[in-house]
Amino acid sequence: MNGTAQTPQRRGPMLYVGLMFAAIGTVIALAATGAINGPTALIVMIAPLWLIIPAIKAANRRAEASCGGKNEVNRRYTKRVATFTSFYLATLALMTFVSKDYDPSLELRTFLAILPGLAIAGVFWAIGRLIVEQTDEFIRMLTIRQSLWATGFALSAASVWGFLENAEIVIHVDAYWWAVVWFLGLGLGAIANRIQYGTWGAV
Repeated sequence: MNGTAQTPQRRGPMLYVGLMFAAIGTVIALAATGAINGPTALIVMIAPLWLIIPAIKAANRRAEASCGGKNEVNRRYTKRVATFTSFYLATLALMTFVSKDYDPSLELRTFLAILPGLAIAGVFWAIGRLIVEQTDEFIRMLTIRQSLWATGFALSAASVWGFLENAEIVIHVDAYWWAVVWFLGLGLGAIANRIQYGTWGAV
């Protein structure tokens, strides 16, 4: 015994991202095969989406360790994503509950349906603010690379699926799933960053 306390090894961000991908992929597969319907898939999706928060926190810990101190930009980003994710989950649950147990008017259904979409838009805004506020040029570049990977992946998948759907080869997919695909693309961007630059990035 040398008397030196060992720092416990904390879980890395990719563990949480991997778990989230596996869970979301399972839900998508179940929805695509008709095992569960769209509304049920959205409800089940709540659980893996919570993994976004520990993944971001783990990435922030690594970023702070590499720069030797706390990063206020990353803290604000984490709070924003946590806020919008919580808002998404709450509004999705509210919309599902009201639609299932009541017969809401067209105006109320429209209002409730818009709220989860605005929450997802808020997450996009949070990522944009992260890029704008980031003072570390290297981390900013990694974040932009991740966003470009996500955008290219989501738009390519939507385009291919759209033409397959038009040819009546695959089933119809609701538009909100392409936002989910975009978030999956962030993981691909993180992997690309890791391979080329040796680090995952901030998102």
